[in-house]
Amino acid sequence: MNFEHLDTAALAALDAQLTRETSPRWDGFYADRARPCGFFGTAPDESLHGWLEDGRIPRPGATATPAALDLGCGNGRNAVFLAQQGFAVTGVDFSAQAVAWAQERAAAADVPLTLHQISVFDAPVATGRFALVVDSGCFHHIAPHRRAGYVQLVDHALAPGGLFALTCFRPEGGSGLSDEQVYERGSLGGGLGYTEAELRQHWGHALNILELRQMQTPAAGSGLFGEPFLWVMLARKR
Repeated sequence: MNFEHLDTAALAALDAQLTRETSPRWDGFYADRARPCGFFGTAPDESLHGWLEDGRIPRPGATATPAALDLGCGNGRNAVFLAQQGFAVTGVDFSAQAVAWAQERAAAADVPLTLHQISVFDAPVATGRFALVVDSGCFHHIAPHRRAGYVQLVDHALAPGGLFALTCFRPEGGSGLSDEQVYERGSLGGGLGYTEAELRQHWGHALNILELRQMQTPAAGSGLFGEPFLWVMLARKR
């Protein structure tokens, strides 16, 4: 399916087809905090932690507070972690329940977060502001007709040389639906899985991909999150 050059009205019409991908749906998802879901923990992604440890994501210096953007921040587990490392973090999520949970997490950790309950496409994101953009579980919930706009959003948000850290479904982690089936069923079916080639196609024209690998399962007690049905990718703005 070709979604190039769609105007605002056409995008809105396709949005309307996906009747299950709504804010109330996500509020219900996050309202049940006892749900057995790895994303509901407090642990940051093993990839994000590792890239900070090995210096591929530079740590904030004593006199610098780089800006970081967490798209689809959920309960704030990565946003809080980055704030603890010294980043000035802005988090965006569609769900009011998720944002309220992230606010609680930030208060408990005594770190500042700037949070917006809004679609990522409507978020107040200044062009070239962010040294780091993080997406752990948002991209695989982006509808096919919005993919190109999402890649453009990330590219515009990044400062020159800025870094993008992505975590998303591999094929075995996703719903298995094709783009055509998404619109036939009116749903992404819980999220779309991507092959390595597809991720390189979607992101490689805008960013330099530095690493793309299967997520690792951290050792027990490590305090990190990782599931093998996910990809992790680190990329740099040209």
